Amino acid sequence: MAAAMVAVVVILAYPNLPSLEILTDYRPKIPLRVYTADGHLIGEFGEERRAFARFEDVPMIMKQAILAAEDERFYQHGGVDALGIVRAAISNILGGGKRQGASTITQQVAKNFFLSSEKTYSRKLYEALLAFKIEHNLTKDQIFELYINQIYLGQRAYGFGAASQIYFGKPLKEITIAEAAMLAGLPKAPSAFNPIVNPKRASLRQQYVLRRMRELDFIDPKQHEEALKQALVVKRETNEYAVHAEHVAEMARQIAADRFPEDVYSRGLRVYTTVTKADQEAAYTSLRRNVFDYDRRHGYRGAEAYADLAEIKSEQDEALDVLLQEYHNSEDLHPAVVLQADTKQVRAYRRGGETITITGEGLKFAARMLDDKAPPNKRLRRGAIIRVQLDDKNNWRIMQMPEVESAFLSADPHTGAIRSLVGGFDFGRNKFNHATQAWRQPGSSFKPFIYSGALEKGFTPASIVLDDPISFPASVTGSQAWEPKNYDGKYEGPMRMRTALAKSKNMVSIRLLEASGVHFIQDYVTRFGFEAEKHPAYLTMALGAGSVTPWQMVTAYSVFANGGYKIQPFIVSQIRDERDQVIAEAQPVTAGDESLLVIDPRNAYLMDSMLRDVTIYGTAARASATLKRRDLAGKTGTTNEHVDAWFCGYQRTVVGCSWIGFDQPKNLGNGETGGSAALPAWIGYMGKVLKDVPESFMPQPEGLVSLEIAGSAKGPSREFFYKENVPASVEPEPPQDQNAKPVD
Repeated sequence: MAAAMVAVVVILAYPNLPSLEILTDYRPKIPLRVYTADGHLIGEFGEERRAFARFEDVPMIMKQAILAAEDERFYQHGGVDALGIVRAAISNILGGGKRQGASTITQQVAKNFFLSSEKTYSRKLYEALLAFKIEHNLTKDQIFELYINQIYLGQRAYGFGAASQIYFGKPLKEITIAEAAMLAGLPKAPSAFNPIVNPKRASLRQQYVLRRMRELDFIDPKQHEEALKQALVVKRETNEYAVHAEHVAEMARQIAADRFPEDVYSRGLRVYTTVTKADQEAAYTSLRRNVFDYDRRHGYRGAEAYADLAEIKSEQDEALDVLLQEYHNSEDLHPAVVLQADTKQVRAYRRGGETITITGEGLKFAARMLDDKAPPNKRLRRGAIIRVQLDDKNNWRIMQMPEVESAFLSADPHTGAIRSLVGGFDFGRNKFNHATQAWRQPGSSFKPFIYSGALEKGFTPASIVLDDPISFPASVTGSQAWEPKNYDGKYEGPMRMRTALAKSKNMVSIRLLEASGVHFIQDYVTRFGFEAEKHPAYLTMALGAGSVTPWQMVTAYSVFANGGYKIQPFIVSQIRDERDQVIAEAQPVTAGDESLLVIDPRNAYLMDSMLRDVTIYGTAARASATLKRRDLAGKTGTTNEHVDAWFCGYQRTVVGCSWIGFDQPKNLGNGETGGSAALPAWIGYMGKVLKDVPESFMPQPEGLVSLEIAGSAKGPSREFFYKENVPASVEPEPPQDQNAKPVD
């Protein structure tokens, strides 16, 4: 009687089953993906993270691991495995409860595409009928391919291709037996067997899959033993990619979403940026090293927080991993909880199951917080949350999460293509893009634009300007009486304009602005891409009291680097659709196009010459000394109260800008200048990207005349003048203090 009823239900229900068009014309939701110019994935955006894999491209070991874990008789049954149902029923009865299921891969495909997850007999019957229909219309390999790409595997990963990348940071074709078994164990319970969240349960599930693979002769005893011994390196941070370019990826996402708002996160668009892996990694590494160096100079602040370890039973207690989950893992800066601490060693548990011991040099940075006299709310003791990092010798050391922020970006000064962009120390901690969004005072890094304007007003690099104290009443400044000073409080009297820029003399910059006219200079700097309203027409503009972004500074310094042309920086070169057709492409206008010429090429040449002096014997002399080349140009910048530190500069093929400061502006510390706090990041980047680039210098434009002029202690030298502005005679520069060290 029951069989007859089932037959009636089947006869009535089968014709009403849904169309299989969604399977035969499978179009998975492919996220928006962002790449470097040389093809490295740096970001993907969408509800579902996918990497579609064709069946023939899936490694055999991955297929076998799935079959062993989910449906060993997949190629024998017709959609529903009767033998498997009987075996599961017997196991459940003997086990005293509902322990095993018997859904085949085909049934799981039916459920994933057409059904809810409710557990009722009617739904199970519907699932079985759909499985029969699927088997009747698709080949086994087609069904298996759908399963491989559609199944949910945790961490927003759909399909084994995405899971391989997310959990192990590698494409599916590079998967090992041990890794395949770990992934194959996920479909049963993606949360319970997630190797990031539950590493121990995931390991037990992996061992089960490996045992089944051995029992089915998919692997031999030696492979089984080796797979069990392999230590799996699971990515703890699921937003990691081959290149650290999170701010770049986010900028590209916004551009794509603005241009193609409909289905932008599901149709498989690919955005190619202008950054390259080599440039981006050079910028990222150099910025982080510089921030760490700054942070170490200012001492250890103590424990980040404290955790109650009263209920912890052992050093391998899973609860330790749970309490560390809320602490962000910043690249190589790992959160850890102290288990035991004294002045000689610290034992700590690092997220992921590793207990480490820190001794000797590894304790040096935090030594004062290990003493009994350390403040109780900062002292390192059991339960303290700390940050640990491997040093160059692969030994653990105590570090801390820096509070300071930083930004670096570089561009091709001739096309505007951004070569690298790091918008902050850690995107996971702070998504604010300091390279494009942070409006900060530029300090002395703004002086070159004052000097450039002065050249247009008839000054020359050989002009003598007074470096003596000066004061202004409130009526002149627009606020209150002002008595500016040089950074070092020293004054050297009359000096050449060239020397004054190299030494970053504030008094000379102010006098040049006053003589040129503040309104003229306010308008003049807009040629470089600055906004007039951000630079009020007061003499404080001479010291960089306005507001700029690093993006603007790169744009502006490019004018000097390329001979006088204002380029438009851009970061997306191309957008391609799901059929690999170009649907949007950048059309940059490059330097050399007369429509972009914003200053006299002679002006650019003279400024380039003076800015090279800055890096040879001026406030940025460390640049040429370190990189052993004389074709570098740029300017340091330090604002009042040491709030912001800058270095912006270039070599003819690349322009870069480095900034460091706090989000809530405060003093960086005495002695922290553009030359000490910002310049090292620029040097670190340029040292890598210019390694094989020969020295090159700007060709001399027409309309300049070279004259020998009386020098200072260095003897006679030559200087360039506009042809129509050649002086009858040039006043010699008064002797300068040769021992004075320029700082800014």
